[in-house]
Amino acid sequence: MTRTPPAPPRARPDGPDLQTPGIRDVQLSTVGPESSTDRETSDVDARPAGFRARIALPAALAADSSTYVLLGGTTLFLVAFGLVMVLSSSSVESLASGNTFFAAVLTQGMAAALGLPLMLIASRAPTLLYRRIAPFAMLVAMIFQLLVFTPLGFGYGGNRNWLSLGVTDVQPSEFAKLAIILWLASTLAWHQQRPHGPVKLLIRISPVLVLIGLVLAGKDLGTVIVMMAITFSALLIAGVRKRYLATALVAAGALAVIFSRLSESRIKRIDSWLNGCSNSADYLDTCWQVIHGQWALAAGGVLGVGLGNSKAKWSWLPEADNDFIFAVIGEELGLIGAVVVLALFVVLAVGFVRTIGGTSDGFARVATGGIMGWVLTQALLNIGVVLGIFPVLGVPLPLISSGGSSLVSTMVAIGIALSFARRLPSRLDDLPLPGAGGALRASGPIPGGRR
Repeated sequence: MTRTPPAPPRARPDGPDLQTPGIRDVQLSTVGPESSTDRETSDVDARPAGFRARIALPAALAADSSTYVLLGGTTLFLVAFGLVMVLSSSSVESLASGNTFFAAVLTQGMAAALGLPLMLIASRAPTLLYRRIAPFAMLVAMIFQLLVFTPLGFGYGGNRNWLSLGVTDVQPSEFAKLAIILWLASTLAWHQQRPHGPVKLLIRISPVLVLIGLVLAGKDLGTVIVMMAITFSALLIAGVRKRYLATALVAAGALAVIFSRLSESRIKRIDSWLNGCSNSADYLDTCWQVIHGQWALAAGGVLGVGLGNSKAKWSWLPEADNDFIFAVIGEELGLIGAVVVLALFVVLAVGFVRTIGGTSDGFARVATGGIMGWVLTQALLNIGVVLGIFPVLGVPLPLISSGGSSLVSTMVAIGIALSFARRLPSRLDDLPLPGAGGALRASGPIPGGRR
């Protein structure tokens, strides 16, 4: 069959033709005077400039690896699921406080609308950019955390960890987690290339310890535990000696015990967790939230009472849309819904592990390890508190609980991990290439593909 030759490219009146990079993710070598990729590129360049501009954005957002799709798709599903559950768990309290049913979910929706483009931008940023902004991010995080102790800051739930910016309130410690990850990735990647003793390593990570100390000064023990989990995960992935990690873990545990005894409310919560609720005073005080959360889980059974039909959210369960949203999930969607949520976090863990194992870049490995430690530790603490495994710590369920600062910072962090996952070899890289009887295989991105 005779093929009609492609039309010649149209010349723009103001200069040369607009080249559209990235239309094809991977270009495979073919035998012949003109490959299919060349024909497609010629056809694209022959189209009007307006059409080419419209297809440039989808091409820029295209995935380069299955791990990218796994992480990104699971994250988006959790965010969408979280919006549904925030609406269900907060509607009654929103109406009781004089607002509409949709007040909380609209706030959460605006945070998701902000976090989504930031996540996509972070997923396209080069690794070199993250290396360069690490010191600046750490400096900004310290400044904003110090502002918490000025008249701009205020406390909530016994913790002074919030900052009023006029139009909205933010929690600087949530974004400080991002700064810790970037600083540790930069520092520990340097340490891998030039290994030194524990003293020099401690000096390099001292800004992280200072930032954690500032959060601890605000009495936010839950956030401090998550930050410590980020630090230990990064140190572990970086290959720091186990005896150094064990020593630091013992020291951190001792400090946590000492700090937990400095707050009367925290002492009551820990004692109730250890000894149970022995009298009615405990039930009406420190045990109320935990007991009603467990009752909500028990009421859900296997299949749940149905979406929107929770009884605990009718002012029986404090923080039903935030710290205890997993209890509402278990009540409305049952054991099946709760297991699905757990499975989704396992899928995220698989994506993080595949990213760590698929790259040889020390910065990417350490940063992804820190992000994995953040998301999984926070999810474990939140669900463990609802189940009664841990005392009440006040940490949200990542990507699901209401809270704009937590949602935006977590989405940006996963966007950073996506930027590393995007550069992993795709399945097309494993296809046999022409030559040598098809035995030659690509060991990395094929020249001409996207970096």
